[in-house]
Amino acid sequence: MALPGSLRRQPANRGLVSRCTHHHIVVFLLTFFSYSLLHASRKTFSNVKVSISSQWTPSCFNSTAPELRPYELWNSNQLFPNAEEATLFLGTLDTIFLFSYAVGLFVSGIVGDRLNLRWVLSFGMCSSALVVFFFGTLTEWLHFYNKWFYCCLWVVNGLLQSTGWPCVVAVMGNWFGKAGRGFVFGLWSACASVGNILGAFLASCVLKYGYEYAFLVTASVQFAGGVIVFFGLLTSPKEVGLPELGADEDIVVEEDANRPLMGSDDADDDDRNYSIQATDTDNQPKAIGFFQACCLPGVVLYSLAYACLKLVNYSFFFWLPFYLSNNFGWKEAEADQLSIWYDVGGIIGGTIQGLISDVLQKRAPVLAISLLFAVGSLFGYSRSPNSKPINAVIMAITGFFIGGPSNMISSAISADLGRQDLVKGSSEALATVTGIVDGTGSIGAAVGQYLVSLIQENLGWMWVFYFFILMTSSTILFISPLIVREIRLLLHERRLRMLAE
Repeated sequence: MALPGSLRRQPANRGLVSRCTHHHIVVFLLTFFSYSLLHASRKTFSNVKVSISSQWTPSCFNSTAPELRPYELWNSNQLFPNAEEATLFLGTLDTIFLFSYAVGLFVSGIVGDRLNLRWVLSFGMCSSALVVFFFGTLTEWLHFYNKWFYCCLWVVNGLLQSTGWPCVVAVMGNWFGKAGRGFVFGLWSACASVGNILGAFLASCVLKYGYEYAFLVTASVQFAGGVIVFFGLLTSPKEVGLPELGADEDIVVEEDANRPLMGSDDADDDDRNYSIQATDTDNQPKAIGFFQACCLPGVVLYSLAYACLKLVNYSFFFWLPFYLSNNFGWKEAEADQLSIWYDVGGIIGGTIQGLISDVLQKRAPVLAISLLFAVGSLFGYSRSPNSKPINAVIMAITGFFIGGPSNMISSAISADLGRQDLVKGSSEALATVTGIVDGTGSIGAAVGQYLVSLIQENLGWMWVFYFFILMTSSTILFISPLIVREIRLLLHERRLRMLAE
């Protein structure tokens, strides 16, 4: 009788460390910072919403417009008669971006499985940087304000930015196997939170010179990052003559880790190749289709769950600085810096929860426990007092229990789903599955951003938090079949360990 994988965990971890080369470290860092830069440019937009709203409304309706600007010139360029309509349009832009981003993810996953991942990623980064420059910097320099032009640019930006996540997850899946994936991907998925911190820091540093310089700085850094990725990223170990994943020392732990996570009762003893790009191209499986990927076990349930959870996570991402300024009256730069604590909590949460899921070799129960605590933290944060230290602590706790599960689903769990037994460990499914999960999540997030602006305008911020609690509870509901199944497997493995002793 085979023992559970947890009884053989330690040798697998030693094997994981022994296989790590400087190429693995370079790939980890390049993919990490490439997606961080993409997120930094998104964070910049959320951090300068107050300044943009002030620029788009008449100076008589706000107290932040520059006094030296001639009224006649400003009045001819105004987009909205008041700040409320400007805020609603900003929420519409968030929705437009996320819808186009979601559509792009479905397409980018399929494209990423068929073209060179390095080319697709670097093209998306450089092109998106140019669009961000046109949106936030060039239009302000030329004093050109047009709602339809802004909408078109943000649609294009969403499509270009969607090339990032499926590509970087697929590259990481090429280099890092199943052993310790929860911890490695949990640590690596902090790239989004690091990007948020970087974007908030860059924006707060130059915001005093005008919001256009915040866009200029982040766009320039992102474009440079795209060039570095093009010349420096290795998409597969075979490009430098390293062996493929799934060597003999990984066989035991790969079997056990793959079985419980995907709910398969029997591991495939013949499945030994978990690399994204097989060395033998004659035997390499073809990329699976979109509908085939949707039919893989767990893909639909995790996609629906991620739609609810990403709605909450991205609402904090897009609206947290605005909420702090609007609700507590804090300065925009102070709100930007304080919002960093949500991402700090997400980084710690993703890493710790990924490590725990490796120990248990189950993902769903860890998610369920974290999301239950997330409901309580959301309720507590909605009643946070007007105190920056207390607000920062509760914010970090909320990020731990919301950002952590979000990072797990979008990275480690997506990799698990794309490399289960039914596709024989083929990475040709990995980018496609990642695109489906993240794309569905982005659709939920897109709808959510518009709902947040409507709920806030008509009912107030307290009802926004009630809405977040409802969506977090829905996330638990969607993965409840997986939670029940994996808890049963945990109990079964416990009985096996007792018999082995």
